[in-house]
Amino acid sequence: MRWSLKELYTSFDSKEFISDLEKLDCLIVEYSKWADENLGSSDNTVEKTEKYIEYSRELNSLFSKLSAFAHLTNTVEAKNEDALKYLDRLRVKGSDLTKPDVQFQNFVKDIDNLEEIINSSELLKEHKFYLEQIKDKTKYMLSEKEEVLISKMSNTGSSAWSNLQNMVSSTLMVDINIDGENKQLPFPAARNLAYDKDPAKRKAGYEAELKAYKKIEESSAAALNGIKGEVITTSALRGYNSPLEETLVKSRMDEETLNAMLTAMREFLPVFHKYYRKKAELLGYSDGLPFYEMFAPMGEVNRTFTYDEAMDYIIKNFRTFSDKLADFVENAHKNNWLDVEPREGKRGGAFCSNLHPIKESRILSNFNGSFSNMTTLAHELGHGYHGLNLKDESILNSRYPMPIAETASIFCETIVVNAALKEASDEEALSILESSISDAGQVIVDIYSRFLFESELFERRKTHALSVNELKEIMMDAQKEAYGNGLDHSILHPYMWLNKPHYYSAGLNFYNFPYAFGLLFSKGLYAEYLKRGEEFIKEYDELLNATGKNNIKDVALRMNIDVHDPEFFRNSLRLIEKDIEKFIELASK
Repeated sequence: MRWSLKELYTSFDSKEFISDLEKLDCLIVEYSKWADENLGSSDNTVEKTEKYIEYSRELNSLFSKLSAFAHLTNTVEAKNEDALKYLDRLRVKGSDLTKPDVQFQNFVKDIDNLEEIINSSELLKEHKFYLEQIKDKTKYMLSEKEEVLISKMSNTGSSAWSNLQNMVSSTLMVDINIDGENKQLPFPAARNLAYDKDPAKRKAGYEAELKAYKKIEESSAAALNGIKGEVITTSALRGYNSPLEETLVKSRMDEETLNAMLTAMREFLPVFHKYYRKKAELLGYSDGLPFYEMFAPMGEVNRTFTYDEAMDYIIKNFRTFSDKLADFVENAHKNNWLDVEPREGKRGGAFCSNLHPIKESRILSNFNGSFSNMTTLAHELGHGYHGLNLKDESILNSRYPMPIAETASIFCETIVVNAALKEASDEEALSILESSISDAGQVIVDIYSRFLFESELFERRKTHALSVNELKEIMMDAQKEAYGNGLDHSILHPYMWLNKPHYYSAGLNFYNFPYAFGLLFSKGLYAEYLKRGEEFIKEYDELLNATGKNNIKDVALRMNIDVHDPEFFRNSLRLIEKDIEKFIELASK
């Protein structure tokens, strides 16, 4: 139940790790010297651009491999001093790349015939989108000195705040009384009680969680204020209208797409409110759902899995889509690419890290055997499958924007849920449908509340640092607006700003709406798969392969999808509405 990282390095003391670290140092010096000597003039443009691509590929590969080992170690061993030390050292080395990178950006900025330059070289044609993106972003670039200063100062600013918050949240132990016995649980294990069959445990977990947050609320608020304050400053300096605009540009997504999606989401909020009120009624509540009952399992059959059973189930159902997908998961399971055991010092939640330099992935989750946890595994394995489809691309063409990142993961989750529904009795279907709708509610309704929260947070942070009470108030107001009468307004979750690690990364602002886009885009793709069958699969893999070198609008157009049209998003939401109607019908029998 723990992953193997030896495919990256066996330890921080290993010859391979030390050698790659030294190689990185030498390469940074060499690249910096080359940039100083060559990028001040516009002669030999093709050769210089090719040399830049070669340096970038090698540096990215080395850097990502070293950083992945430190980061993945740190996520499961929060107090590992070597991991923390090397993460910090690598951040410093990363800032040393700022100057030569800015020199190249200035070099590209002055190229008037970039398309002609690109078309004169096979290497440059392969990296056409990558180079065009650099050119487009030069309008948001500061001077060389300013970019270097910001990069270096962030190591003792936003990155330091992120490290602090990660440390205090990863090592947080929750005091709780279960069945008359006082216990201390790792934070992820306490969070998992929200899915327990026993309503008393669900409530106890929620109350213990909120009480535990009081131990770290002030430090977390300080971290959040520090990070968001830095983002506001640097975003404005670069000429963005707001951090949201900066996120959209980096996400390769335009405002028309975001507005089309948000329009559809707001229209369908009452559909989700209807679901929450029905669930509340079934659980015996008259004023909407208390927050601690959000994930309460429904139905008399509450399906559970051992870890091996969950993986076997996923593999079996993925094979109905394609052997390539099922074989990928079999290989990941057999070779210990997953870390699923909740334990002290391990961060909460789940994620997938695609390791392009070794053409593998690593997946973290906190598995407790629930159906929802099984679908989370399917979700994260979908991210890994996305990486599989990009493994033979240049590393510079392997990075896709945040909204597209959720495409394969939610698609894979949908495969498993729909397979479970096909073989389910009415009682099982109620449980499975409810779990699926609950997950969709998180990605539409809760994500919308997080979007509202972060929008207001940025607005207020322009003028002052926010107190713990102010952060709690904004979060509860956002939950009231998004969940409407679906939730009991006297029992919300005022600390959700502390619970989500994305808020604490200066590079992941508004990491909320991409999940909604991913869900709705995937639902639309899945509907297309049901219509077209096997012929869809090859095009789907090609779409995943194209995500590293296209903007979102063009990726969608490959499947004849217009993401500027709210109707596309409405059609996907109607699929969820059908599930909600089916759930209410089954629950009313």
